[in-house]
Amino acid sequence: MADKKNYYEILGVSKTASVDEIKAAYKKLVKQYHPDLHPGDAAAAEKFKEVNEANEVLTDKDRRAAYDFELNHVRGMGGPRPGGAPGGFGGFGGFGDIFNDIFGGMGADGGVAGAAKDNSGDDIQTEMQLTFMEAARGCTKDFSYSRNESCSACRGTGARNGTALRTCLKCAGKGQIRITQDTMFGRTVRMGICPDCNGKGKIITEKCPDCKGRGYSRKDMKISITVPPGVDNTSYLKKRGLGQASPQGGPSGDLIINFKVAPHRLFTRKNMDLYLDLPIPYATAALGGVIKVPDVEKVFDYTIPEGTQSGTVFTLHGKGIKSKNGTGSLFLRVIVEVPTKLSRDQRKEMEGAVKNFDIRQYDKAKKFSDAMDALYGVTPYSKK
Repeated sequence: MADKKNYYEILGVSKTASVDEIKAAYKKLVKQYHPDLHPGDAAAAEKFKEVNEANEVLTDKDRRAAYDFELNHVRGMGGPRPGGAPGGFGGFGGFGDIFNDIFGGMGADGGVAGAAKDNSGDDIQTEMQLTFMEAARGCTKDFSYSRNESCSACRGTGARNGTALRTCLKCAGKGQIRITQDTMFGRTVRMGICPDCNGKGKIITEKCPDCKGRGYSRKDMKISITVPPGVDNTSYLKKRGLGQASPQGGPSGDLIINFKVAPHRLFTRKNMDLYLDLPIPYATAALGGVIKVPDVEKVFDYTIPEGTQSGTVFTLHGKGIKSKNGTGSLFLRVIVEVPTKLSRDQRKEMEGAVKNFDIRQYDKAKKFSDAMDALYGVTPYSKK
């Protein structure tokens, strides 16, 4: 356990930090390492994953308590053990790790150090495909997958009727045995998992005919998943107890659904903000006018002021993606399109309109024209 991550160091907070302090540090780091800000950066993606993992543990009261106990008592960091016994060999430059390797992690009471062997089932990692709008708006979807489910016939024991069991003779039902080992320090004794019953303390005398002694059976599942608005490709949903059944009669693992969001034909997304390039006619840019603009909910009217230049970006606050953490903005960039194919009549109308304009009405063109005239004695608009 010496290599287990220090979640407090990852978030940059003290071990006595409050939940609010942890959340504040988490939000700051999420913004710093979000994959959207570091595309293709594997190191940033790994840091983002660590930050999420640390926040998930340290903001959960029970999980944090278990983690703190492990951090202080199991890892040999010098904290007091239960019952007041001094802990670790932290002052001997890692000598405690050597002892841990030799004595097999023996605790102060002569048993196996730390918590009891985890006998929960495996987690299931899977993926759910979402359209851009399903992720932006949130939705409810049916989701199908397969899992190992505890056998109802034997109640997960693997024994016929759940009762065809006997106490393991090797460990006397304790699930552990004493293992004697000769080391450079002399003969030592440590506790280990019983190889006959694999730590269960019981041995099956007659296998369950339904599950063939496995304690579980394969089952196709169909569940309803509520996807909150604002999820993206870094988001996931954890459903407790819907993973694989435990082969040892323990709790089932978790179902972890990672979201995969398809791109949109019009929008580009960054966090909760939306970006949209909208072509507008040359006449609308010059004279102004009302255009139709989409967002994630509907299409609405927006007034373009006269004299709008191509590439102008309008910021529409509150028109981005809505989530529990707030609402983003819509950044609307207008692209002025100049007609490329004109009929003879349209061309005459355009030429007549252009003749009525003076170059002094165009600020940028006038400045450029005056500078070129001063330097070269000619302007871009001079006729041969």
